[in-house]
Amino acid sequence: MDAADRDAIAEAVRRAELQTAGEIVVVIDRAASSYRNIPVMLALTLALVVPWPLLSLTVMSAQRIFLIQLLCAVGLLASLLWYGRGGRFVPGFVKRGRAHDVALREFTARGLTRTKGRTGVLLYIALQERYAEILADTGIDGLVEKDTWRGIIEPLLAAAREDRLTEGLIAAVGSVGTVLGQHVPPVPGDTNELSNKVILL
Repeated sequence: MDAADRDAIAEAVRRAELQTAGEIVVVIDRAASSYRNIPVMLALTLALVVPWPLLSLTVMSAQRIFLIQLLCAVGLLASLLWYGRGGRFVPGFVKRGRAHDVALREFTARGLTRTKGRTGVLLYIALQERYAEILADTGIDGLVEKDTWRGIIEPLLAAAREDRLTEGLIAAVGSVGTVLGQHVPPVPGDTNELSNKVILL
């Protein structure tokens, strides 16, 4: 995503916030986690199996078997770290859980809990995990049905899969602004409390 794309999304946030007293923050995360611990655990577990056939089928010394086990562990670790990059061995529910945890952390870190009226909304997308979520503060959360947010997220994820992320985010931001406008319309003297810039992680 280049500067022009980020500027276009920031402009979409600005326009959306004209419809509402709420605040919208967009966070794009390349990956919610590196998932390196999964290949490490898998390699070490497989390396534990190596000595058993050697002990039962050969007369090698313990030192030689240990050396073979160590070399296998190193080889497996290097192979699985390379092949498993991007979380290839990680179940989908684990990836979604990690992405959700990051979204919660970003919601707090970006000041969305400190807006006037508690009307902050985070639009978070984790690209590697193919996961997106909308989190709303207490002034909004009870007013909007979860299905409404899902109806915004699904087209966004579809656009991301088709390599139209910027277009999808601009549409999603516009939809969030429309929803917020219905529940938290603009008020006289309302100020922009949070930056409209896209946050890249």
